[in-house]
Amino acid sequence: MMVVEETITYTSGAITRPHIPGQRTAPPAATPLEHAVRYTQERAWDVFPGTWLETVGGVPRCACGDPACPAPGAHPSRARWADETTGSATTVRRLWATEPRAAVLLPTGRAFDVLEVSEAVGCLALARLERMEQPLGPVTSRPDGRMGFFVLPGAAAKVPHTLRRLGRSPAAPDLVIRGEGDWVAAPPTRLGARGPVQWAREPNAANRWLPDADELVPTLAYACGREPATAPGR
Repeated sequence: MMVVEETITYTSGAITRPHIPGQRTAPPAATPLEHAVRYTQERAWDVFPGTWLETVGGVPRCACGDPACPAPGAHPSRARWADETTGSATTVRRLWATEPRAAVLLPTGRAFDVLEVSEAVGCLALARLERMEQPLGPVTSRPDGRMGFFVLPGAAAKVPHTLRRLGRSPAAPDLVIRGEGDWVAAPPTRLGARGPVQWAREPNAANRWLPDADELVPTLAYACGREPATAPGR
């Protein structure tokens, strides 16, 4: 049987492996390091490593050692996590060389803020925004039932004003703003046994320019009003 060489290119470089004609092959899943490098190189985002999952007795546990950890494998590993944020791919490689399983975390309030809502609200809002052909940035979907809409920084100052203008109390909607001094978990970070954080709308050239928060808030507030409020969480 003839064997040819197949070259598959990834963000971090290219690899060559044997390929048998007629045999279906799938590229290996990108590692946390490869994702982190991609975010710094393709989006100019800062990143930093978080905790990771360790299997103890067949059960995934957070490396922080807390058996009741609310975000196992998906939170900062140090109180001074801001000291480790970097936009350098070289530094990213050095940081993840220490622990390749480390979560990929993104500081908010710099290149972007994130408007976080429940999955039910997020799916309804996303469908409505797409029907209206509203420009959107990347959107994450977490396995704990939360979604995050990436917007321009400064959301904390704009969202309450926009909600009041819409006749809504800023405290009413299940809408959490992740801004300066906060962070979000990015794919492929796993949240305990629940599974990985995923992109509902992956970062690409079409959504490089982020929308302003007040462009999305009316639709998010509308969607929040259609669903029972849920307790916000990581």
